[in-house]
Amino acid sequence: MTRLGLGLALGVFGAAAWGQAPAYPAAGFVNASDYSGGPFAPNSVLSIFGSNMAWSAQAITSGDIQAGRLPTMLNGVEVVLAGWPAPILYVSPSQINFLIPINCVAGTVTVRVVREGVTGPEVPITLIDAAPALFDYEGYAIAQKWPDYSLIAPDSPAAPGDVVILYATGLGNTQNDPATPDQIPQYGGKILLFNELEVYLNGEPLDPADVLWAGFSPGNAGLYQVNLQLPEDIAPNPEIRLLMGTQTSAGGIDLAVQTGDPSDAQRKPASGR
Repeated sequence: MTRLGLGLALGVFGAAAWGQAPAYPAAGFVNASDYSGGPFAPNSVLSIFGSNMAWSAQAITSGDIQAGRLPTMLNGVEVVLAGWPAPILYVSPSQINFLIPINCVAGTVTVRVVREGVTGPEVPITLIDAAPALFDYEGYAIAQKWPDYSLIAPDSPAAPGDVVILYATGLGNTQNDPATPDQIPQYGGKILLFNELEVYLNGEPLDPADVLWAGFSPGNAGLYQVNLQLPEDIAPNPEIRLLMGTQTSAGGIDLAVQTGDPSDAQRKPASGR
């Protein structure tokens, strides 16, 4: 093949690859907090894993947020959910993070990715009222102590009796939802299903009186906080789960707790990962 012919062939091949539609399997839709599969809840942050979904990686910046509202297009990419563009937080060729609008109702909805007018397949996902999921790092729940908001971690664990703040997604609607699906709440609206929220430590339910509050984490999209008081007889580094109805958060996530023996802070129970 001549040099010119080779150049033309490469040019045609490159254009074909560059113009491929976004592609993603149904299994590529997961909760962004713990990468668990559906069902999902309104106001949850989801990740889509696939290919050809954007030209390059881009996360939202303060300049993308106008009047406290998230963008519904980022780097030429839209996520269309039930026929409407959803708020977007991050895009790349292989991953997109987006927010399920809080005004969605339970049922099956379709989602598709559109990259500068080139659309991917419609994928059905199931929505329910609540599908709790905890944010974690290296197997430990992301949490803070109250009232100083210091980070709870293996090298700075909580103690029996502490009031802690857990961070979660998928807790559903609140008593004071945003006026528009793309609005970032600047207040702590309490979840409607608070009486259904249960916290389990090593498989045992926490006294409901110790689950103090759950609602929006002000100034954050798709993020909730659960405030609770740890019992005095808590075990070191217990596995922690949230339960709402029949839906439970993923297992293998522990809360860093020290119970008198300094070595407890570094010891994970058998349930840990």
